[in-house]
Amino acid sequence: MNRPPDPNPASSALTIAIDRAAALLTTDPKSALRQAESLAASAPRDPRAALVLASARRRTGDPKAALAILSPLAAAFPKAANTQFELGMTLVELGQAGSALAALRRATEINPDHVEAWRAIGDRLFQAGDEAGADQAYARSRLAGVGDAALKPAAEAIFRGDVERAETLLRSHLATRLDDHAATRMLAEVYLKKARYSDAEVLLAHCLTLDPTDDGARFHYADALFRQQKATTALPEIERLTAAEPSNPAYRNLLAAVLGLLGEDERVIDLCAGLVADYPAQPRLWLNYGHALRAVGRSDDAVAAFRRCLALKPGSGEAYWSLANLKVVTFTPEDVAAMEAQLTRVGLAADDALHLHYALGKAKEDARDYDASFAHYALGAALRKAASPYDADANSAQLARVRTVFTPALLARRVGVGCPAPDPIFIVGLPRAGSTLIEQILASHSLVEGTMELPDIGHMAADLGAAYPECLATLDDVALTALGERYIASTRVHRRLGRPRFIDKMPNNFQHIALIRLILPNAKIIDARRNPMASGFSAFKQHFAQGQSFSYDLTDIGRYYRDYAALMDHVAEVAPGAVHRVDYEAMIEDTEREIRRLLDDCSLPFEDSCLRFYETRRAVRTVSSEQVRRPIFREGLDQWRHYEPWLGPLALALWSD
Repeated sequence: MNRPPDPNPASSALTIAIDRAAALLTTDPKSALRQAESLAASAPRDPRAALVLASARRRTGDPKAALAILSPLAAAFPKAANTQFELGMTLVELGQAGSALAALRRATEINPDHVEAWRAIGDRLFQAGDEAGADQAYARSRLAGVGDAALKPAAEAIFRGDVERAETLLRSHLATRLDDHAATRMLAEVYLKKARYSDAEVLLAHCLTLDPTDDGARFHYADALFRQQKATTALPEIERLTAAEPSNPAYRNLLAAVLGLLGEDERVIDLCAGLVADYPAQPRLWLNYGHALRAVGRSDDAVAAFRRCLALKPGSGEAYWSLANLKVVTFTPEDVAAMEAQLTRVGLAADDALHLHYALGKAKEDARDYDASFAHYALGAALRKAASPYDADANSAQLARVRTVFTPALLARRVGVGCPAPDPIFIVGLPRAGSTLIEQILASHSLVEGTMELPDIGHMAADLGAAYPECLATLDDVALTALGERYIASTRVHRRLGRPRFIDKMPNNFQHIALIRLILPNAKIIDARRNPMASGFSAFKQHFAQGQSFSYDLTDIGRYYRDYAALMDHVAEVAPGAVHRVDYEAMIEDTEREIRRLLDDCSLPFEDSCLRFYETRRAVRTVSSEQVRRPIFREGLDQWRHYEPWLGPLALALWSD
């Protein structure tokens, strides 16, 4: 613990005793209190002993006694940063938030590198709902915590947001110091900021081998895993942190997010409810709570949570979009005026702007002002595309490689190979093509469990590296079978009902049908197909959280659909009958016939419950969550035609040679 200057440097024994008591403050405050009381009695004029005594009294639950010491001490030593810090922490416990924050800020003015004071300021601002201010204070805390002078320029670059400069400096530093823990962690932080999550994961795993006690590195490691949807790996890491520090809001929030990926809905809601109770002024937590409530069908409660977020942060574009995305909220004229006013606000963040445009697109669509609606959708999409560029040529080339590898000869050589489990039912296709409806129908069957969009097949393909998909032709029988068994094992965590079949609704798995057929030859594959103009425009006006970067440009959407259709046509030629196609329009026109065909293809007996799918109570996390909780309706079939004057680029990309 830092102390005011020693007024008597010769008193080395006293200094040692004070240091010994101070060292106990965080680990054994009761022992620290006993020692500090003895020291204060023997050296009543020593400010260092008084400061340790005050800190010990605060930490043992007596902040009033601590304040009685600290008020005169702070007046006597106004330039002692640690005295101001301890005063601030004591005032926090006494509920004097404003005075506490002032004292903590004085501590950082005296000592700009006071790590604990900056962190405490961040905590106070987070409690007050000032997310931006809290983030800034936490960033200052991380900057102040860099003690190695050689790393200060990189730390300052990170603080300024110059991640390219920081990466250059850190890579140069690590070239000669591979096991520098601080530099490794800082570079991982840079990769997190650049959304290079797999690179960050590798570095943070190395950090934890160097220092397993580094909770900050462990938190970032869990976060990097979560952002790659590696929930089963992230869970023990974040549970370890929350077990040690159960009140930490960052830990609790990440735990809720990880549990959401695993379908632990009740635990997620309990965590979110606890967070908004403890931090009622924090808009981000209300937003997260709303998403959790939406997933389990509590739409009225979700609306209330999103509205609470807006009351705390009127410029939250994501809260407005979350309301729009429920598909059951009609914006009032006051809502529209408020959103339009926010778009004119100086300093509006790009993320808020794009969400506001999407929300206004929905509001104008509901009002049948299709010209203005499309303009807002297009502006939102343009902002999103700028933040997440997409390479259509690379996608076309990748799917062409799959077609080259996936041949009748390849299948003929692998007859009888792979994991024989018939458990999975894959639903693939484009987003907004009816896959959630198909999932809800199947999940209404007594033998089938609905899970979610599972990332396991995508992770498996990524793990195969740059040689994928060509390596599918060279992997031996044992390896292919092992991959299938790995998939069954890794997805077991999502199967809570004990049913023999389950659904994996990741739409992008169409890219990996060759892999699926080789490792799980008895799995069923359903292709959710819809009029490409309808599904294309529906994807364009939808802001996806992640994974669909092709959907923010009409030409890209058209090309993506053509590549997808070409691959599915190729699959039909190579493996006739391997994929069952469900046309959305046919499902709407003759629902019972299509459901019976679907169940037959999945080798499932017909059950009336599948016709009454809208009565099935289960968590649904996709954007169609509220729609599949209603009977089938026709209204959306031709909705795209209202926008036909603006959809020329989509049509051209779909059908031009």
